[in-house]
Amino acid sequence: GVGGHFLFDENIHRVGLALAFAVAGVAIGWGLLRHGRVLPFVIALAGLALMAVALLVPHGANEFLLTLAGVVLVSLGHFLNLRAAAR
Repeated sequence: GVGGHFLFDENIHRVGLALAFAVAGVAIGWGLLRHGRVLPFVIALAGLALMAVALLVPHGANEFLLTLAGVVLVSLGHFLNLRAAAR
């Protein structure tokens, strides 16, 4: 498509990771301070680490799988953070 070259640009991954670190850092960090549960923080941090490692591997299936696993873990961390905050 018209925007395909933007989505496959490696810089979009770097920008996305920086945004993910900022959003997760604020949301999960705030939750940790608020409810004191470490598990959401650890899971989200593991996801961010996988996303960072994905930048180090060649473009392809391994990069995709690492990024996807990282996004799933960050999402799970956010979900657990919301549940802990609701208690």
